Amino acid sequence: MRKKRVLLLSEGFGSGHTQAAYALAAGLKQLCPGIQTRVIELGKFLNPVLGPWIVSAYRKTVSKQPKMVGLMYRSNYKKSLNRFTQLALHRMFYTQTSQVISQLKPDLIICTHPVPNAVVARLKRLGLDMPLYTLITDYDAHGSWVNKEVNRYLVSTSLVKKRLMEKSVSPDQIEVTGIPVHPNFWNTYEKDDIRKQFDLKAMPTVLIMGGGWGIMYEDNALEYMTKWRESTQLIYCVGTNEKMKEKMLADPMFQHPNVRVLGFTREINKLMDVSDLLITKPGGMTCTEGMSKGIPMLFYEPIPGQEEENCEYFISNGFGEMLDSNDTVDKWFSLIHEPYASGQFRDSLMTKRNQQYDPTSCPNAVLRLMQ
Repeated sequence: MRKKRVLLLSEGFGSGHTQAAYALAAGLKQLCPGIQTRVIELGKFLNPVLGPWIVSAYRKTVSKQPKMVGLMYRSNYKKSLNRFTQLALHRMFYTQTSQVISQLKPDLIICTHPVPNAVVARLKRLGLDMPLYTLITDYDAHGSWVNKEVNRYLVSTSLVKKRLMEKSVSPDQIEVTGIPVHPNFWNTYEKDDIRKQFDLKAMPTVLIMGGGWGIMYEDNALEYMTKWRESTQLIYCVGTNEKMKEKMLADPMFQHPNVRVLGFTREINKLMDVSDLLITKPGGMTCTEGMSKGIPMLFYEPIPGQEEENCEYFISNGFGEMLDSNDTVDKWFSLIHEPYASGQFRDSLMTKRNQQYDPTSCPNAVLRLMQ
């Protein structure tokens, strides 16, 4: 009997979309080892020269002009991709995407970014007979995700479902599954083993992340944290931002036995297990991973648009707080030095997580729907 095949299409505009695709693929294989999955970043795969250039230009815009990104997000919030954009995407990707689908012969296509979602939706309008699922990777529902040809939307919360319904999507097409995290986040690891692996100390620990791109703004709060370095272990993860890593390593503020500056790592799950506090850009994936571990979160410099919506969800549900002053740093760093109070708070977060989020829900939903 032929094994079921799932094709997951993403784009590299921020690392979260592709992370979600890989997380779902790994979750599907964990629950159903016989299933076959393939993750493709469409633009990079089909056009290895132009695709990365477009992503690089977007990355520079995000880091240098975040307000422009927010303006673009809000100005088109209620709209699907316009006809001109759909036509341009069709001409760039139509033939090649159609060929990829014909070659791989998936039973289901899942898109974790609006661009491949629009491309496959147009192929369906032109005769492609295949289920299309759309996994929305934030805690908001922008109009660019919406296409009539989508068979099922997988969303993070009931609020996102409501916002899709306001955009004329039938409630029967929407399933609240939560955003999937990699199976590595389903389990808890022994702290002593993690400390030995990363050469860390058994002391209050704070994990500071700039997202997959390592966008850490020149924020006073990030430097202010180093004033706690005698009593607090600080782990800065700057992702693929090698320039930021070199700059920090050359700065005397970060040259201390209790300060670690790391580049890209696939073991954030372990670092979260050994940390008492997460300070992060509020990307949908990172926040969901933090929630899955029950770690308290402080959010800094949200990009206007979806990151603001992510912040609102996690703050309103008690999983985190906005890092808006040095007083906030002092408050939380003091808290994690009180083992009883810190332990009580984390136990409370795990209870909330268990009430609101099941990391196996999304892959289980896909497997059920495929039957």
